[in-house]
Formats: sequence, structure tokens, C-alpha cells
Amino acid sequence: MSQKKDIKIIVFKGGEKIQLFTYTNEYRSLMELLSDKLYLENFGECKGMGRCCTCLIKINSKSHKVNDFEGNELATLKKHNFNNLNDRLSCQIIIDQNLKLIEIEL
Repeated sequence: MSQKKDIKIIVFKGGEKIQLFTYTNEYRSLMELLSDKLYLENFGECKGMGRCCTCLIKINSKSHKVNDFEGNELATLKKHNFNNLNDRLSCQIIIDQNLKLIEIEL
């Protein structure tokens, strides 16, 4: 029995609005979902280690609570001069019910 894809993620990429559907634990991280569905070139070069900043996204939704900064994420963002709390590494964001209807920008 397959799980219902009940998490809708809205992605803005180059002026285009794209809707992606998934469920909790279908992918290890938001980076993997974005890579798999959108075929992004040079995206996530460090394979989810939180070191390269190539999977950077901007969270446009103010009401969504994504998991806190963990591991290398904050240091990597600061090293690349990203200081806005809406800037996140998609490799460090776990896909769960908190992401329902979240809007992100690539």
C-alpha cells in the first residue's frame, strides 16, 4: 500500500510556480526531493553534508516552522555571507508535516 502524498510544497524557480507533492520520510531531506523532481544542475554538491551552500533556498512562508539549524548549516551560511533567517540549506530540512503548503524560492 502506498502512502498518500499529503505534503504540498510550493517552489518558485525563475518566476515559475511549481507544486511538489510528497509525504513524511519519502525523502531524507528537502534537497533530495528538489533534486529528484526538478533536476537541478550543480545542486547539493556536498551530498547533504551542509558544507557547500549549493542547495540554498529562501523560505517565503512566515508561518511555517521548519527544523532548527543543525550541524554545519549556520556556519556554512555565515561563511557564504547569508545572514537572513529565511535562507536555509535544503539538505538540512527534514520533510515532515510542518512543511505542508510551505513556499520556497530557489
